Amino acid sequence: NGGDKVILCPADGKIVVIERTIEPEYFKDERIQVSIFMSATNVHVNWFPVAGEIVYYYYHPGKHMVAFNPKASLENERATTVIQDQHHNRILVRQIAGAMARRIKCYPKVGEPVVQGDELGFIKFGSRVDLLLPVDTKLNVTLGQKVTGKQTVIGHLA
Repeated sequence: NGGDKVILCPADGKIVVIERTIEPEYFKDERIQVSIFMSATNVHVNWFPVAGEIVYYYYHPGKHMVAFNPKASLENERATTVIQDQHHNRILVRQIAGAMARRIKCYPKVGEPVVQGDELGFIKFGSRVDLLLPVDTKLNVTLGQKVTGKQTVIGHLA
C-alpha cells in the first residue's frame, strides 16, 4: 500500500506521454495525462493506482491502431474506469488495446470498493494505460522512464 495520497503505477512499461489535456469522456475538463506503453514483453496485468470506490466504468469497442499513437486514446478499443478515493479525488484509468490486442478485461463494477494494488484487469499484447489526474498532482515520473506496476510512484495527490 502506497498511502492515501500516493498514486501507484497501474502497469509495467514505459512513460510515453506526460501532458495537460482536456479529458472528453468523464471529467470534460483539464487533467494531467500520464500514459504507460506496455510492449509485447511486459506483463499485461493492470492494477488499481489508488484505493477507493468505482464511480464510473465504460467499455468502448473500437479500432486497433498502435497503442503509442496519440489517437489511440479516443479511437481504439478501450475501457475507462474512474476511482474516487476517501478524499473525493477522482482518478481515471483508461486501458487501451493496441494493434495486436483484441481483448481488454476489467474486473470491477460501479459501486465496488477497491484496494490500491489489487488487480484492475489486463490487456492482451502491446497496449497502453492512460491515467488522467487532477492538475495539482505532484508527478514523480519522467518521459521515457521505465515503470513497474504496483511499485513505481506516479505521483502524489494534493
